[in-house]
Amino acid sequence: RPHLVPAAALRHQEAADGSSPGHEAEAGGGGPAVPGRPRTKFSAAQLQELERSFREQRYIGASEKRRLATALNLSQSQIKTWFQNRRMKFKRQTQDAR
Repeated sequence: RPHLVPAAALRHQEAADGSSPGHEAEAGGGGPAVPGRPRTKFSAAQLQELERSFREQRYIGASEKRRLATALNLSQSQIKTWFQNRRMKFKRQTQDAR
């Protein structure tokens, strides 16, 4: 039987060793979607660059994803997820406008 570590212990360890820069836990509400991964709080500068990139192209390519991740100090998976969420927001906004 594998040894299981509680999510709270993982979060504590992550906070202790600083392995997740730019992340803050969301106040209140349910827990994060992925155990041990607090909700990312993007800075204004990060959002500005992400939105600029989104205006140019709604679907991000691998090289642009790598470039943004490096430039914004985020993971490629955070960039990918942000774009997915932003496309859904765009879709809701355009449907509501009709």
